[in-house]
Amino acid sequence: MVGLINQGRSSAAEADARTFLTAHPDDGMVWKILSVALVRQGKDALSALRRTTELLPDDAEAHRNLAAALQGSGRWEEALVSLHRALQLQPHDADGFAEAADAMRALGRVREAVPLYERALLLNPKLVEAQNNLGNAFLQLGQNLDAARCYRLALEARPDDPSILCNLGNAQRLLGLFAEAKICLQRGIALDEKLRVGHGYLGMVHIALGQPETAVENFQTALTLDPADGLALTNLGHVLRDVGRRHDASAAFQRALALDPSRAESHWNLGTVLFEMRRVEAAVECYRHALNLQPDYAPAHLSLALALRQQRRPVEAEASCRAALAIDPKYVEALVFLGELIADRGQFAAAEEFFIEATTVDPEFFSGYASIATHRKMTLADAGWLRSVKTLLGKRLPLTAEIGLRYALGKYLDDVGQYDDAFDNYRQANELTKRYGAVYDPANFASLITRIIELFQPGFIRECQAHGSTSELPLLIVGMPRSGTSLAEQILASHPAVFGAGELTFWHGAFVRLERAGLFSAAGTSHLPEVIRNYLGRLTALGNGAQRVVDKMPANFLYAGLIHAAFPKARLIHMRRHPMDTALSIYFQNFFNIGPYANDLDDLAHYYGQYMRLMDHWRKVLPPTALMDVPYEGLIDDQEHWTRRMLDFVGLPWDPACLNFHETERVVITASKWQVRQRVHSSSVGRWKNYREFVGPLERLFGGSET
Repeated sequence: MVGLINQGRSSAAEADARTFLTAHPDDGMVWKILSVALVRQGKDALSALRRTTELLPDDAEAHRNLAAALQGSGRWEEALVSLHRALQLQPHDADGFAEAADAMRALGRVREAVPLYERALLLNPKLVEAQNNLGNAFLQLGQNLDAARCYRLALEARPDDPSILCNLGNAQRLLGLFAEAKICLQRGIALDEKLRVGHGYLGMVHIALGQPETAVENFQTALTLDPADGLALTNLGHVLRDVGRRHDASAAFQRALALDPSRAESHWNLGTVLFEMRRVEAAVECYRHALNLQPDYAPAHLSLALALRQQRRPVEAEASCRAALAIDPKYVEALVFLGELIADRGQFAAAEEFFIEATTVDPEFFSGYASIATHRKMTLADAGWLRSVKTLLGKRLPLTAEIGLRYALGKYLDDVGQYDDAFDNYRQANELTKRYGAVYDPANFASLITRIIELFQPGFIRECQAHGSTSELPLLIVGMPRSGTSLAEQILASHPAVFGAGELTFWHGAFVRLERAGLFSAAGTSHLPEVIRNYLGRLTALGNGAQRVVDKMPANFLYAGLIHAAFPKARLIHMRRHPMDTALSIYFQNFFNIGPYANDLDDLAHYYGQYMRLMDHWRKVLPPTALMDVPYEGLIDDQEHWTRRMLDFVGLPWDPACLNFHETERVVITASKWQVRQRVHSSSVGRWKNYREFVGPLERLFGGSET
């Protein structure tokens, strides 16, 4: 029978062994032959292997054979027991120590595996696989220098082994030796182009070298070789997100999530890119899934806090942020965000302490520096801040980080009066933002404006009003971003009868849904009552008994006709600011949720022109009891006069608290939250003149007039 095994005739050996065992069922050696014959045929040999060790308890090879079968079926704990027994019988068996080390690693007991590998190599230095696996163990432990040493020793024995070459390249990457890593990985891939892991490692090297597009190609090659490579999908998603291809990143993260729905990080990755795409509700769902799977996952707690803040749920947002910090007290992203939440309440000095703490913990964390600049006026005394920001900008940074720092540096330079350099940094920030891929379509926006104007004529508005509400609860403040909408809301929300709800994301979605449902046809107005109920329900829940609830989403100027049709007694206050100051203030702001027109002066000019076209239409078709124009400059110049006029328009009595709006305690999360906590001043009026030489595309906004 042994001869049959040696001749490769395993099936015949099996038959002979079974025949012999019929007469001699306790012959351990024949059971051993049978088990070997079964193994070589790929058949289930576990029963035969176990019987062999029972009959030959002192046969080390039998215990190792059983261990190998157990390892093959993923039963590592049992395999380790068999290996320990084999090593007791043969304490100088190098292969046995190597196999025991492999079992330890498979069980996650990496630190215990290291001395076993070292013992194996002491007994037999020519065990190349053990040398390579010892390197893998060191890599898992973060001992990258030791890992690289092991891989080099393995390569001395097998210099053309592509797997070992790629392992060494990965260790060099982790050591920051990117040029050496690239050479090593390329050599390994040249020896085996189908070595998927090598392409993945090379992608990570190209990211480190600032070559993200090449990294995308590397990860895509890895996925061609193995479409189920979750790590390659995740890395591809990260690099696509970093270069601004958020839709492609979302698709990659969704594929990774489909491969392993139980991985909390995958839900978080998808949620993060959805949040950046302004799909806040979907992002919240992803973050909650992540936390259900892993309650101590700090990044998901923080990301949920960001999303809750956008949903105007500040108390829950702060609780979630503090949950992240309870898990990791030095989590710099959470420290900065907690500062932002505190600043939302107008407590800027307390907020800055968190921003400074974050930059102390990690002097290279860009967001801390950006938040410092956002929440107060910078001065020449901030020289330390300036040095840190310039140092960071001298390094290779992720796209988001460089954009944030460029806006922050522009803000500093504007505050200290260095306008040429300020504009250069703002321009760079906007050009970098364009790399996210969002494109403004002038023809499409002009077509939308035309469609709205043609649809919302007096007859159609009256037809819709037959299904409208008589509620006077809604008070909407509309206009361009940075036109004073936050200031107007803060003034009105200081009145005891008014609640300021901030920028509610309602009417855009309502318009889209109604259009799809056929509202804008002869028989479609029956859908309007549901919209009315939903909006009133939201305002009522937020207002908590207030007579008026402010929705200050500036872009609601697009839907003023629909709002008036649904709520004939609602009041719309339209804030108007000098077009040049408005446009430049938009261009200088790092917005989260504004359209792509904001990043290009020509696009800004076009968008503004269409906005004025639509507002001219609303003035013609809406009654003066529904729409009031308030000039920002006039409000700054004579706050009491225009505040009284707004209150009269809204139908509320005068209250002197409105003059002390900067003292009102409420949450404001817009970009103007610092400005609305200051007394009225005129420093922002005519600001555009500091940048006269740079704003050529904007001049057509005011036809050459400087008023």
